[in-house]
Amino acid sequence: MIAIETIQKTAERLMEKAAIEIPDDYLDGLKAAARVEDGDLSSFVLQAMLENYEAAKEDRRAMCGDTGCPRWYVKMGNEARIEGGPVALEAALRRATAKATNDIPLRPNRVHPLWRTDHDNNVGIGAPEIEYGFEPDGAWIDLVTVHKGGLFGTDYRMLFPSDGIQGIKRFYLDSLVAFGKRGLACQPAIIGIGLGGSKDTCMVLGKRAACLRTVGSKNPDPRIAALEEEFKELGNSIGMGAMGFVGKSMVVDCHIEVGYCHTGGMQMSVHAFCLSSRRAVARIHADGRVEYRTDPDWFTDYQRRETVEWNMPQSLSKSA
Repeated sequence: MIAIETIQKTAERLMEKAAIEIPDDYLDGLKAAARVEDGDLSSFVLQAMLENYEAAKEDRRAMCGDTGCPRWYVKMGNEARIEGGPVALEAALRRATAKATNDIPLRPNRVHPLWRTDHDNNVGIGAPEIEYGFEPDGAWIDLVTVHKGGLFGTDYRMLFPSDGIQGIKRFYLDSLVAFGKRGLACQPAIIGIGLGGSKDTCMVLGKRAACLRTVGSKNPDPRIAALEEEFKELGNSIGMGAMGFVGKSMVVDCHIEVGYCHTGGMQMSVHAFCLSSRRAVARIHADGRVEYRTDPDWFTDYQRRETVEWNMPQSLSKSA
């Protein structure tokens, strides 16, 4: 049985880590971009951001004045049991969000869409978002917090099968140009692309691709992995760099995730994380042990399964 107190204390620490500490995979990607960037202003921005990250860690302050909209992803092993059940879990995550907003502090970005009511704690109706995933084995839960920008840097289009790969490329480039020219995202960014599903699941896929995969990870389908690499190079060839200035460092990495869709459509969403890629992860075991990491490890073989029943691949069953 996983104690609620452990969940809340772990969640509070995750909120601090996400706000202050850049994940190593993204930091390495940003340093690689800085080494090849030759645009004057883009180079200046990249160096300033790298210095800012170091200062944030030293001062234990949020790395960016706009701390985004905190959200949670919860992954549960099938045997996990939580004190008080899922309602208690969600209450603990809401308490941790409110406490972190006050203590770190985070900018209280959440308001009612009509009345602009502000509780000053990033908690309200539907906030923070909590999404769930499940795995066949284990008595653990993974808590993932992502502080994602909540305004722009996202787009959706209903494509059709006849649009093909070229149509996907066109929308991808349209989105990146709009993000850069109109200041809709903070580059260089991890770009997530969702393909397929229905409109809502397509948006979910794209956001998870941006936020829940690490820089350098590849889709297990080699054809999709090749597209990811091509799209990264394509995004860095349009003449834009950091914060939309002239340069060649717009995309730190590109991740593509797919879902089966209606025969007549090919839904597509494009999501930019941002140059403050704020995520932190912890696994809480039934015995109370907590393991912190930065890789959400969300897109497992189980999450990408295509069959009706789940048959663990032989290679996994041997290593389990």
